[in-house]
Amino acid sequence: MSVTQNKPIRYDYTRMMAGAVGAAHGVAAAELKRFAKKAAQSARAVQSLYDSGQLPFMDLPAKTRQAADIARYAERCKQYENFVALGIGGSALGTIALQSALNPAFYNLMPAAGRGGRPRLFVEDNVDPDRIANLLEVIDPRKTLFNVISKSGSTAETMAGFMVARDAVARRVGVKNLKKHFVATTDKEQGHLRKIVDREGWDSFVVPDGVGGRFSVLTPVGLLPAAAVGIDILALLKGAAAMKRRCSGDSLESNPALLAAALQFLACTTKDKSINVMMPYSQGLRDVADWYRQLWAESLGKAVNRAGQTVHAGQTPVKALGATDQHSQVQLYNEGPNDKTVTLMRVESFRNPLPIPPCHSDIGAIAYLGGRTMQELMQAECRATEKALTDHGRPNSCFIFPAVNAHTVGQIMFLLEMQTAYAGEMWDINAYDQPGVEAGKIATYALMGRPGYEKQAEAIRKSEAALKPLVI
Repeated sequence: MSVTQNKPIRYDYTRMMAGAVGAAHGVAAAELKRFAKKAAQSARAVQSLYDSGQLPFMDLPAKTRQAADIARYAERCKQYENFVALGIGGSALGTIALQSALNPAFYNLMPAAGRGGRPRLFVEDNVDPDRIANLLEVIDPRKTLFNVISKSGSTAETMAGFMVARDAVARRVGVKNLKKHFVATTDKEQGHLRKIVDREGWDSFVVPDGVGGRFSVLTPVGLLPAAAVGIDILALLKGAAAMKRRCSGDSLESNPALLAAALQFLACTTKDKSINVMMPYSQGLRDVADWYRQLWAESLGKAVNRAGQTVHAGQTPVKALGATDQHSQVQLYNEGPNDKTVTLMRVESFRNPLPIPPCHSDIGAIAYLGGRTMQELMQAECRATEKALTDHGRPNSCFIFPAVNAHTVGQIMFLLEMQTAYAGEMWDINAYDQPGVEAGKIATYALMGRPGYEKQAEAIRKSEAALKPLVI
């Protein structure tokens, strides 16, 4: 890896401050200085949780031996034409983000030779029947490896997808050959999927204990699909490890994740900025913003704090894409309610700057673009949005990528995970559970007739019967 590829991402928070956007909406330097003690306490609290073994996601950058094993297994995946990941939420969003950021935009349309003999990647993270049926129409199950991802093995969406895929494969290759077409990522010893793995002799990888789905991208959950399509997962971990070193202290002046958490917390709680827009100026980073949405929302959106007091904490994450959403969302961000912070991502060096050939020299409104590059245009668009937001008094910050590669993507993912952990301490909530999600899971189990959920099904029936339908 070159020195350029090893460069750190940088965090520009100039325009989050009162000096740029005004005291009513920006954080004053004195406010941030006063908050430094609380921020340091939050950093030490996260470190204490880690030291006591409660935050194993922080150990993941060091799991290079496991990554090497995954990379070796990924070489075997070249025998397949397709790799289908079956998961939902944290079992899918990280994989989608890695594929979008680190492989060519139209990877699946490239010939096998152009993909280095690697399979095409499909991530099925929903239960839409039309989409799943269409996938099975366009891929050959005989040439496909399905990666079933569920720690418990009882995730309804994932296991339903598995059951449909299993039937499709069995009809083409026979039940005896099923194990050649399935690999699981699940619990080491327990759960329903582990029972299937042991019973049918599948290959499998382990979801580490204590790592929740939204923090699992650097486990086999994300690393296996990424390696199968040729992503350098060791470089990904090296980038995360480099960021872990940067995020290890309790000083706002040296820890970018702690600083970013503090600014978002202060913006939300003292400046009424209840929405955080993440807006990458890179098509490849668009799905990193999507991954971040789950991380920030599911971790921080909590009804009660650790003392049991009702707080309804959290900041709503929204994804946008530069420059696309300059023509759809930025009107609202500039002139609508001033209830948002905007986190931009700017790339200094794209893989292909793409020159704009000179053309129509007699039309000044077009000719000026000739001889420039699409990279320059994208960078100018980002700077223009920064200026427009700032001129309208809208707080914004920017993560600056020297380039988009495995090392920098590893950096940003680990930084955002640490930012989330620190913010959880600032809000004094449990950032690692998801009771609001569990309620929906239980209702789904009841409605679909899962054994053991009969009482819940009856309660749903009664509550629905008590409502007067209002339908037009």
